[in-house]
Amino acid sequence: MTKKTTVLISGASVAGPALALWLVRYGFDVTVVEQAPKIRPGGQAVDFKGSTHFTVLARMGILDAVKNARAAPGSDGVVVNAAGQKVATIPAAFSSGELEIKRGDLARILFDSTANGAKYIFSDSISSLTETTNGVNVTFLHSAARTFDLVVGADGIHSNVRALAFGPEADYVKYLGYYYALANLQGDASRDDLMYNEPGRMAATGGSKASSFFVFASPPLTYDRDDIVQQKNLLVDAWRGSAWKVPELMHEIPTVSEFYMDSISRVTLDRFAKGRVVLLGDAAYGNALGGFGTGLAIVGAYVLAGELHRAKGDFRRAYIKYEAKFSHYAKVSQKVNAGTVLAPKSRFGLYARNRLFSVAPLFLGIMKLIDHFASDIALDDYESERG
Repeated sequence: MTKKTTVLISGASVAGPALALWLVRYGFDVTVVEQAPKIRPGGQAVDFKGSTHFTVLARMGILDAVKNARAAPGSDGVVVNAAGQKVATIPAAFSSGELEIKRGDLARILFDSTANGAKYIFSDSISSLTETTNGVNVTFLHSAARTFDLVVGADGIHSNVRALAFGPEADYVKYLGYYYALANLQGDASRDDLMYNEPGRMAATGGSKASSFFVFASPPLTYDRDDIVQQKNLLVDAWRGSAWKVPELMHEIPTVSEFYMDSISRVTLDRFAKGRVVLLGDAAYGNALGGFGTGLAIVGAYVLAGELHRAKGDFRRAYIKYEAKFSHYAKVSQKVNAGTVLAPKSRFGLYARNRLFSVAPLFLGIMKLIDHFASDIALDDYESERG
């Protein structure tokens, strides 16, 4: 009896379970470790666009489930000034894909599709990786040490696996000058679908991404990513002296239950693999909040799993093929910085951004370019090679 290849995946959000789905289907022995105590619910809406995304979702067998759980279609947003007067309209197509779903709902679909085939370890994290001739010796914060044939870092832009195998985060993650925060606010001020700007700052309410969405320019901040209270205080401090409804929104921030803050940053690597360790999703090609992250994760999982299946145990060949086939597609992550569009740092920049939304031919051209990026890869039919 042939021994199954054992694979440890770090991260149980989207990229990790998507890879697990394919690897289990191809006969691998898969374990997923996640530092959270369970699949994280809620979160912002993520989107899919273009034929490539839909083809992969269909081949995964989850397209109908994603459609059934889709978020409400986005509507045109309204940009207002400090007096609440409309100054521009944001077409829904700018911030929404063809199919939107809450990140937590997508994660739940992926988990439910893989829970019977993959082993999940929650409330734990990898503490060390030591590669040997025959595998990777892995120690965990809580679980017993084990050896795996392969290890995959699908644990986000602040990837623990990348730090352990490749080196410090500062070597691969570039801060792009902005922070963003998502907050599930419940007050009246957060209900209308509106965006308000001051130079270097944006507050949006009532949209499909989250009930409240904030962006602000800042020098790099030093803070504990596990300390939500500290992060809330940083957001409130960043918005002191603001106008419109922002003081009312900030008043609610300290008591909100769902809150997430992070930098807008870009991951840049010249390779996705090192030895038996390989990176997937935002850990390898985090895309600066540009709307491509989830699609890149889903398609990347499809290609990586397919190449591992095709290579029949030769992981080095599989990793080389994965990098060769996917690096061009992932380059879209190097082209965007949402902060410059959402929160231009000058009043002229704000004026020019608002004018852009009003020029229909130019806007439609941008949308066509985005659709091209989302479908700019040829998908091999790996499943036909099973057996």
